Amino acid sequence: MSKFKSLLLMFGTLILLSGCSNVEVFNAKGPVASSQKFLIIYSIIFMLVIVAVVLTMFAIFIFKYSYNKNSETGKMHHNSLIETIWFVVPIIIVIALSIPTVKTLYDYEKPPESKEDPMVVYAVSAGYKWFFAYPEQKVETVNTLTIPKNRPVVFKLQAMDTMTSFWIPQLGGQKYAMTGMTMNWTLQADETGTFRGRNSNFNGEGFSRQTFKVHSVDQSEFDSWVKDAKSKQTLSQDEFDKQLLPSTPNKELTFNGTHMAFVDPAADPEYIFYAYKRYNYVQKDPNFVAEEDLYKDVTDKPQKPARKVQITNANYKRHGMKPMILGNNDPYDNEFKKEEDHNAKEMEKISKSAKDENASKFGSKADNDHGGGH
Repeated sequence: MSKFKSLLLMFGTLILLSGCSNVEVFNAKGPVASSQKFLIIYSIIFMLVIVAVVLTMFAIFIFKYSYNKNSETGKMHHNSLIETIWFVVPIIIVIALSIPTVKTLYDYEKPPESKEDPMVVYAVSAGYKWFFAYPEQKVETVNTLTIPKNRPVVFKLQAMDTMTSFWIPQLGGQKYAMTGMTMNWTLQADETGTFRGRNSNFNGEGFSRQTFKVHSVDQSEFDSWVKDAKSKQTLSQDEFDKQLLPSTPNKELTFNGTHMAFVDPAADPEYIFYAYKRYNYVQKDPNFVAEEDLYKDVTDKPQKPARKVQITNANYKRHGMKPMILGNNDPYDNEFKKEEDHNAKEMEKISKSAKDENASKFGSKADNDHGGGH
């Protein structure tokens, strides 16, 4: 009988999940997404078992101890065995769910194991768009991403305006991109194909259009793509600044050269405000301004000279970090990578310090709320 119940539960779960091929988180195409998929299915099955046991016991108790079948109320007021069971079982359930969850969450931060050297891509969100700079290949794309199959890709996440969340469901979970910060996120595609990526953190009226396509291709096809991209128009600072404006339409674009030749968004978080001034862009509330008047003052050509490399992020000077400026003719060599690693470590320290400070403030507030403050 128990085997029959187990088979029934298994087939029931399969039926429930049979339509999940169209649900991107269940259609994993990379190692990070695969571990995430396992964790989700493991949790679902575990919870289904719990629900099935509870409902079965509920039905048994209703039938066995119904008013019509019992002439008097129960007389048992204490049972050590039963009380031990209902305290121990929930603890076992929590442990069984928490161990794989914590392990998987920590594994997310580790780069996928691969014989191939990781490729670095700077993923920058601004103006409800995604900009992808390839420092080694010296090309940049907007709202489209091409990566080689079976090669880890280290995304260096940055935001130039609102906080966003970088998410490619079929390759792995999301990670936040914040102004004044550079956060590393390593993903890998195990298969060729086209996947969807997006910002999963609501950040304003353009949230729905902040999406991009991910093309996973063979290494030879990737090399051909890079060669073709180098024949495209060179990304000028004027063009980059114009693309930063929310008023500029979202299109899939490819350029020779990268924005890293003239700005490090994490080092100069005020850069985007200067770009707004260059094109006379003023943010207006669409709830109170007619649609045709939102962008009527925006100019086609810049009204101010291009901004020079600056550091307006106080943390850079405080932590001895340098802006990641890489000219289009400069090599992406070990010296530059050392500075990248140094900045990444300092960013981790800043992030950890901020978390500890917030935790300390929260603890102090809790003490004060309960009369325990000093």
